Amino acid sequence: MREFTEQELVRRAKAEEIREKGIDPFGHRFDTNTNSKEINEMYQMCSKEDLEGNEKIVIVAGRIMTKRRKGRAGFFHIQDKYGKLQIYIREDAVGEENYDLFKKSDIGDIIGIEGTVFRTDTGELSVRARKYVHLVKALKPLPEKFHGLTDIEERYRRRYVDLIMNEESKKVAFTRPKIIRCIQNFMDNKGFTEVETPILSTLLTGASARPFVTHHNAQDLDMYLRIALELPLKRLLVGGMEAVYEIGRVFRNEGMDPKHNPEFTLMEAYLAYSDLQGMMDMTEAMFQTIGKEVFGRTTFTWYDHDIDLSGPWKRISMVDAIKEKTGIDFKKNMSLEEALKLAEEHNIPVEEHQKSFGHIVNLFFEKYVEETLIQPTFLYGHPIEISPLTKKNPDDPRFVDRFELFIAGKEFANAYTELNDPIDQLERFEAQIAERDLGNDEANDIDYDFVEALEYGMPPAGGIGYGIDRLVMLFTEQDSIRDVLLFPTMKEKNRN
Repeated sequence: MREFTEQELVRRAKAEEIREKGIDPFGHRFDTNTNSKEINEMYQMCSKEDLEGNEKIVIVAGRIMTKRRKGRAGFFHIQDKYGKLQIYIREDAVGEENYDLFKKSDIGDIIGIEGTVFRTDTGELSVRARKYVHLVKALKPLPEKFHGLTDIEERYRRRYVDLIMNEESKKVAFTRPKIIRCIQNFMDNKGFTEVETPILSTLLTGASARPFVTHHNAQDLDMYLRIALELPLKRLLVGGMEAVYEIGRVFRNEGMDPKHNPEFTLMEAYLAYSDLQGMMDMTEAMFQTIGKEVFGRTTFTWYDHDIDLSGPWKRISMVDAIKEKTGIDFKKNMSLEEALKLAEEHNIPVEEHQKSFGHIVNLFFEKYVEETLIQPTFLYGHPIEISPLTKKNPDDPRFVDRFELFIAGKEFANAYTELNDPIDQLERFEAQIAERDLGNDEANDIDYDFVEALEYGMPPAGGIGYGIDRLVMLFTEQDSIRDVLLFPTMKEKNRN
């Protein structure tokens, strides 16, 4: 049986009193004609004298956040979607019964107000109430107003309370869809078509990651929640759609930290007749467009770094970046034995499935380079062993035409000149299976249907994937992914 605090019991008793008055304590429809933002914008230039005699009726609704009363009058603030608004209430204006409702109201209750706008003697824009309507009784008290939810874990678990109390959380929550809408407009204006592809799949394909597994009862079949969007979108290139993108949820059964959530939003885009350079140009333009159109700037502070998105962004190959930091030149022809020796000399552990030239190059990059890429940097020329869906570099088949975008030492995008050779693709899939046999539990399945699609002919193409959550983190200057997700994945909490 639930136990209630003394405050909760008092509030429940008040709810019953309201019900006894013939009023539903949890309210009905209430039509507003404005909000706190519109009132502030409309009247911000009006003086106290300008508003004397103002009779224009405003109807607003919101949650009571402050309250002070003296005798038969009082002031309180309501909070709506856009901010706070002060209300002045008098018994002789709203009537004894409604003023009694106000007297017995609590912080957190939701009410409706009809009245006129004026300025107080202290200059605060306010509404003089003519009607007071009880809408919803809050049965639980809000946290102390100056501190909100001080327990960070509770902020994420009870996001609904966090949004009430924390202006920064609310700002991020409203900014994220603006960023996504800006991306959609940008892509649409580039001639891309937004599509939707299946979340459930019988094959593990499109990325190196551990999946979530579910079961389809009707077919008695285990299925995966998708880990990427790639292969269905590339099938659409084969079908002639030529420029497609999707913004969708993907699921990777991996750990949680300030930069990773097992359920996250990914955008992937594919453009026929483009390539790696085309994806670089598009990416740089998209980030700059978001900065200018949503925020009015291209400089942001993230992880204590001043990030400048104005460009031009640095473009450097993986092997050149490694050479800058270590002096080792992986461009030279090098045997596996020589590469393994270099790894040993630099105290880089190599797992059994990583015993290849390409994996060792990548391990050097991760150790010596990745965290040093602070300003936006396109790092290209990845080893073929870690890029099973990418076209080989025509000048050096040990590497592929792929880039990753790094900002503040963190990956923001992964892009390819897409592999469209079905023979080569099948060989890459088979190499992934061989890696799985050596212990790589993130290796992909062989998607024979995708290989068959390529046999019909996929045009040369560039493709790219963006982690939307991390992108939002950068633009809203948040250091934890949980601050840009309304409902991040949390460990189970025991309930009383």
